[in-house]
Amino acid sequence: MKILYFAWVRQKAGKSEEDREPPAGVDTVSDLIAWLRGQGPEYEFAFEDLDTIRAAVDQTHAPLDASILGAREVAFFPPVTGG
Repeated sequence: MKILYFAWVRQKAGKSEEDREPPAGVDTVSDLIAWLRGQGPEYEFAFEDLDTIRAAVDQTHAPLDASILGAREVAFFPPVTGG
């Protein structure tokens, strides 16, 4: 699965994208975040405040409880405001 990071999430994670295969039991966006947080301090830093994280699964905005089973891409980004 391709995992993409945008804006300050990218800065905190130290990368813009990566290809990862989460282990069995990582079924939702929230599960993916929890797993990533255990992968190193940069991920812990990037996902320290889940109120400021938004996600998209296969380029469709998704809540944190959305399934990632069969997803090819998950993206993380801060809330977007218009103006």
